[in-house]
Amino acid sequence: MPTGLTRDAGWQIGVSRTLDHPVPVVWDFVSGPEGLALWLGPGAVLAPERGTPYRTAAGVTGEVRGYRPADRIRVTHGTTTVQIALASAAGGSRTTLRFHQEHLASAEEREGRRAHWKRVMDQVAASLDER
Repeated sequence: MPTGLTRDAGWQIGVSRTLDHPVPVVWDFVSGPEGLALWLGPGAVLAPERGTPYRTAAGVTGEVRGYRPADRIRVTHGTTTVQIALASAAGGSRTTLRFHQEHLASAEEREGRRAHWKRVMDQVAASLDER
């Protein structure tokens, strides 16, 4: 089976980075308006209840599939599923942030999303470092 293709979730991609900020700081950013606009899309507002719908300014719709504060958010995003997950690193002074997207249509879409998530990660890291 090619890299990135799974039996259950189709094509998928994951991007992670360890950031120089503790989990509470990273969580507050990625779950707040500015962070949501970066990884989910401008205009997105998420409620922490499973099944709650959302819509971005670009018209992408989805619903919350999982929401565990300071741990992870899982949402449908169009025909795909996106999850962000946080894990404490370096004794709590750093955080590993992971973006994961599954149910992608092809290897080409997977590569496009890899570039997208790397850009998003760069923007998240830069925004946090500016604070």
